[in-house]
Amino acid sequence: MNRSLLEKLSNLLITKNLIICTAESCTGGLLANYLTDLSGSSQWFELGFITYSNKAKSNILGVCTETLTQYGSVSQETVVEMAKGALLKSSADISISISGVAGPTGTDSQYPIGSVWFAVTSKNTIKTYLKHFTGNRKEVREKATQYAIEILIKFIHSYPTY
Repeated sequence: MNRSLLEKLSNLLITKNLIICTAESCTGGLLANYLTDLSGSSQWFELGFITYSNKAKSNILGVCTETLTQYGSVSQETVVEMAKGALLKSSADISISISGVAGPTGTDSQYPIGSVWFAVTSKNTIKTYLKHFTGNRKEVREKATQYAIEILIKFIHSYPTY
């Protein structure tokens, strides 16, 4: 993981006095792990949810079973509900959610292996991203985690300072 990228995120969060939380599926807590590797992350990181199964997404984050049935766990609709649920169940200002197909199995008809959906949300804004990564399972998870940090930085740059 690019340490300077993590430090950039940390500095932005401290400067803007923001707290974040995570809701992860295919990355299995890797994002929260990297974020908390930084000394002082308790200033801006509240908690991370690892909701790998659909049941956990529904029970813990409040993702509608209808959403999971209609769109699947790897979908824009699901990551939006995951991010909103994480924000509601925390006192964070910003949440990020990740759900995808890390491989080597688990592909569905709509999204091939390496497809990952992301949602970043605050109380007033939601941004979603779909990214396709190449590589083995470990590489897809690592790349998805790095991309999550990049989009958090972009989102926080545009976040108003009060």
